[in-house]
Amino acid sequence: MKGYMYILLCLDGSYYTGSTNNLELRLGQHQAGKGANHTRKRLPVKLIYYEEYSRIDDAFYREKQVQGWSRIKKKHLLTGRRNSYRSWPLRTVILVMVASRASATDSASIDH
Repeated sequence: MKGYMYILLCLDGSYYTGSTNNLELRLGQHQAGKGANHTRKRLPVKLIYYEEYSRIDDAFYREKQVQGWSRIKKKHLLTGRRNSYRSWPLRTVILVMVASRASATDSASIDH
C-alpha cells in the first residue's frame, strides 16, 4: 500500500511531521481539527512538503527519522539542500510548496 511522509507548517510557525496512506484525507482531518493534538492547537496548517513511498511502512520509518531532526535540518530538506547531510536516503522527493513564499510575513513566520 502506498504511503506518504509529509510536513505541515502550523499557524505558530512550527512544523508537524506525519505519515499516512491517504494524504488528501489526512490533510482534511488536520484542517478540521481532527488530526494530531499538535496541529489541533495551531490551525490552520499548510502542507509544505511530502514524499511518496510504495509502502506505508517506509513512509512511517521516514516520518520517525525526520521527526528526530533539528529544525535547521528540516529547513534544509524543505529548501532542497539535501547534500548538506550525507546520511539522508536517496529517494524521489516531491516539493509541494517551498520555493514560493507568498510574502515576507510567511518567510518571517517560518524562521521563528
